[in-house]
Amino acid sequence: MERVPVLKIGDILLVSIQIDMEDQVALQLQEDLAERIVVTGCHGVIIDISALDIVDSFVGRTLATIASISRVLDAETVVVGMRPAVAITLVELGLSLPGIRTALNVELGMDLLARSRAEEYDDEQDDESDPVVVNES
Repeated sequence: MERVPVLKIGDILLVSIQIDMEDQVALQLQEDLAERIVVTGCHGVIIDISALDIVDSFVGRTLATIASISRVLDAETVVVGMRPAVAITLVELGLSLPGIRTALNVELGMDLLARSRAEEYDDEQDDESDPVVVNES
């Protein structure tokens, strides 16, 4: 069985799907990606589907599951390179892909993840700088 390679680029895992996404390949990718998130501690996942002509309901649900698993492991998922026909198919199948953000290409996906992490960091800093009021009554 073929495996989809998972590459680490800084704080991001990049998955470029260049083969047919048969059910077993999709399930193996789900397992491989979860393991790599834990091992690397990465906080972002980019899944490039620009080479896919067709996405069936199983692959669509698997992408949503990958995003949910990633989120539980503190990583945000961005799907990039979605062709219009794939987007139309997903909508027609009623798959909304919750938890998955999209971008037109890998570069924009990386920018999206970087902005998201920066906003999260700013929010954490704001929370830490809030004064603590002690009731002295």
